[in-house]
Amino acid sequence: MNLHARKPPRNFIADPFEYHQEIDLTIDTLTNLGQGLGRLDGWVVMVPYSIPGEKIRARIHRNHKNYSEADLIEVLESSSQRVEPRCSLFGECGGCQYQHMNQEAQAEWKHRQVTELLEKSLGEKLSIEPIHSSPRQFNYRSKITPHHQRPRDGKVRSIGFLHHGQRNWIVDVPHCPIATEAINEALPPARDVVQQKAATGKFKKGATLLFRDTGSAVVTDFQELVFTQVGELSFQFKAGDFFQNNPFILEAFTEYTVRQAAGGNSRFLIDAYCGGGLFTLFGSRHFEKCAGVEINEYSVVLARANANANQINNCSFLQSSAEAIFGDVEFSPKETTVLLDPPRKGCDIEFIDQLIAFKPIRIVYVSCDPSTQARDLVPLRDAGYHILRVQPFDLFPQTRHIENVVTLELSASDSVA
Repeated sequence: MNLHARKPPRNFIADPFEYHQEIDLTIDTLTNLGQGLGRLDGWVVMVPYSIPGEKIRARIHRNHKNYSEADLIEVLESSSQRVEPRCSLFGECGGCQYQHMNQEAQAEWKHRQVTELLEKSLGEKLSIEPIHSSPRQFNYRSKITPHHQRPRDGKVRSIGFLHHGQRNWIVDVPHCPIATEAINEALPPARDVVQQKAATGKFKKGATLLFRDTGSAVVTDFQELVFTQVGELSFQFKAGDFFQNNPFILEAFTEYTVRQAAGGNSRFLIDAYCGGGLFTLFGSRHFEKCAGVEINEYSVVLARANANANQINNCSFLQSSAEAIFGDVEFSPKETTVLLDPPRKGCDIEFIDQLIAFKPIRIVYVSCDPSTQARDLVPLRDAGYHILRVQPFDLFPQTRHIENVVTLELSASDSVA
């Protein structure tokens, strides 16, 4: 599909290629954003939905200072890893990047992505564990948030997700193959309600919808307090708030992470960025005491409620300022593991400095973006921490995203006396 107007954009630079010039090239690798990368006469060209080893035909739509972007027109020589996408909107909807690759290829390239990012940042070879795959490759996602723009003439044109590579173009998505079956059952009547409201003029602007599958119901109110089960533990949180969206791998992912944290001589756990206490409460079975630390006051309230609901007595939760994240923690650093699961942007330098000053014996770093994780590992390595294990988890099949768990330990010569 031609995603761009025939007339070149005003800011288009016709060097080294003309607008919509068609080129043939072989794809060499994938970027960490999931795009195929090939070279023509040494010049880098990025082409989404292509697979390394394929010869393709592509249409140029943007030239940057040192690379160009192009749309895939035709696969001239197909990879054995290519499969037919399950979703008819694949290539238009920007939600998935890898539906054209089989499961083995997705695991291979995600593993390579983690390896290359960490090794390039740290400047050393690492042994990365094989990808821990999701039990479900489709129908796994327990939360989606479709959007729609302001109605025109009493009708909403599209309810769905942004078009690949576009900022304002919403693709109509009546069914999502990576969302759970319950969410897909809830979509049609909810879409009908949107159109009914649009017809009566109740929408003055665009909106974002919510579908949260708790396992017992699909909730559409962002503020509703919901309950979900992870293993033997139950958790409550607001339906619109963050909670891992693949429940089918969540117990294995969480249990692995806290077991890594409990290794060595650790007696105590500090769960930084603890949110509603998922890792803290799972850690209660492996540590004498656990402390969840969180800046958000409401998250602390929910974490305490979750501890009470699960009758867990060796976990405490502290609301802490960003400037003194470990200020109220009384655990001995040489017997403490710090587990951190920051947002996609990673840790700020202020937090890293406090972590290094606290000097826990072990650190387990969970990340949904290995590129920012790789950046943050450098100062930890320079402060005396060495990597014991790197374990990627595929929480998000059919997409470029990967969750990565890195276990670090303080070298004996750098530990607290």
